[in-house]
Amino acid sequence: MAEATTAAPAEKAKPARKPVTPWAVVVTIVAWLVPGGGHFLLQRWIRGALLLVSVAVMFVLGILMQGKVYSPNTGDILDMLGFVGDLGAGLFYIVTRMMDWGRGSINLATADYGTKYIVVAGLLNVIAAVDAYHIAIGEKQ
Repeated sequence: MAEATTAAPAEKAKPARKPVTPWAVVVTIVAWLVPGGGHFLLQRWIRGALLLVSVAVMFVLGILMQGKVYSPNTGDILDMLGFVGDLGAGLFYIVTRMMDWGRGSINLATADYGTKYIVVAGLLNVIAAVDAYHIAIGEKQ
């Protein structure tokens, strides 16, 4: 009787996770506060500039369309998600709240689009901050 020669496939060794360093935390916080800022710290000039321009243009267009900037709330789930999305824009959100912009106007058809632009700008900045974090810990080039 022949023995089966098929061995169990060797388990792939999981790659070790890169340790979180204080530098990676600083890069992530700067990337959140200033869109593209984390990439600038990592000397990824072109990527940082593209992110800064993209987030800034989307956020400013949203404000100019009189889109709504969400404030902290505990009401409707969509308002809470809108707040999280807006907060992702970092300093743009903070300055907008301080200047009391982004009240939103229900009379304008463009205000709804503006609200979406503001939320998407914040979410793009969150993705950029995560990208900067992965570059800082060496998981990504």
